[in-house]
Amino acid sequence: MTRAYQPLAWDDSLIQRYNLSGPRYTSYPTAPQFHSDFNLRHWREAIAQGNRTLKPLSLYVHIPFCSTICYYCGCNKVVTANRQRAIPYLAALKREISLQATYVDSARKVQQLHFGGGTPTYLDDQQIADLMAHLRAEFSFDESEKSDFSLEIHPQSVTPERLAHLRALGFNRLSLGVQDFDPQVQKAVNRFNTYEEVAGLIQASRQLGFGSLNLDLIYGLPKQSCESFAQTLNAIVDLRPDRISLFNYAHMPHLFKSQKQIDARDLPEPQEKLQILHNSIERLQNAGYVYIGMDHFALPNDELAEAQRSGTLHRNFQGYTTHGDCDLFAFGASSISAIHDVYVQNHKTIEAYQNSLENNLAIHKGFHLSADDLLRRRVINQIICQFELKFAEIEKEFDISFASYFATELAALKPMQQDGLLEMDSDGIRASNIGRLLIRSICMVFDAHLQQPGADAAPRYSRII
Repeated sequence: MTRAYQPLAWDDSLIQRYNLSGPRYTSYPTAPQFHSDFNLRHWREAIAQGNRTLKPLSLYVHIPFCSTICYYCGCNKVVTANRQRAIPYLAALKREISLQATYVDSARKVQQLHFGGGTPTYLDDQQIADLMAHLRAEFSFDESEKSDFSLEIHPQSVTPERLAHLRALGFNRLSLGVQDFDPQVQKAVNRFNTYEEVAGLIQASRQLGFGSLNLDLIYGLPKQSCESFAQTLNAIVDLRPDRISLFNYAHMPHLFKSQKQIDARDLPEPQEKLQILHNSIERLQNAGYVYIGMDHFALPNDELAEAQRSGTLHRNFQGYTTHGDCDLFAFGASSISAIHDVYVQNHKTIEAYQNSLENNLAIHKGFHLSADDLLRRRVINQIICQFELKFAEIEKEFDISFASYFATELAALKPMQQDGLLEMDSDGIRASNIGRLLIRSICMVFDAHLQQPGADAAPRYSRII
């Protein structure tokens, strides 16, 4: 049995000690390190590097609109019932897609596509069709079985007929934002979808030939209890989605205005919130789900689980992925691209995004990774995806002596080793079954930007658990 298939351990005292604020490591370095004086020459050179090797592509399209507000949401979104607001945004989006595509060799294939938001299905069927047609006109799509074209949907806004339309456009994966089935919780966060709606969509999606189905859940929401969330989880297990994302609700109303609508007195107490997570992990593992890491569970035959077994799992701005060999081009307000050794982020507001595209690209900030950043990114990605690190592999790839280069970090891991979070010897590092749950704490030791004088993770990041 591989480590990923072993049950997670639970230790309240260790969780309390290591449940700090820290990055989720969808990138390294993380977004707070991006700066506005980024040199676009590095961006063009990174694309040229991919063109020389015909590296495959992953595309992300950000649709920021929602028709109603979910109080818990921390996403970059615009809540409006005025559907006309999407029209100029879509025009800007198409312009950006065309501008970026001019730099990309047309022989490079799109193997992954994801529509996120906001609520991508805020757009009507024709708007989504037009956008897909534009993407296909500007990029060459890989239509083989290894392609992964997905989008996020709000179950209440989608019918089986709409699913058929999306499938005809080429989408083959879906992510449904469920969060919780309990009526009291739904009212407290202003997010509504019934079990029957979700079950109907899952049945229809399977009949239409969609591949992996992901359901998003959130623990720690107002009015939740161990008993109420257990009922939601039992219903989810009965539906048997291929993947389940179980996210921690981070109550940060000072950062996200919509969260001010939540009465903090309704939030579960910290100990009950931890118990909800503990119970949920046990329930999912008993139901046959594999803990992929960082809130994600998958059935053993799902591609994520298979990639973890084979050592090819990767993590980027879209979370865990099987397409780690792709350059990620992102379009839309606030979206972030990851191309070879650069990250670039677009302007965050719709107005700034649209205005910038009148004359140039919409890039607002970026980061050019140094040799040290590339090395640490590889180390962190390996730990967070595989729960282990083999020193010899890193030494061969980067021509270093791991023990010498990371002497300070290895010394900092000693207390974690003594606490039982990991095993460490001359060959490498292996997270224990409690360490897998606290994997972000282990990764943070290798984060040079967090270790800089004056660096403070607390204001920028949520807690690990």
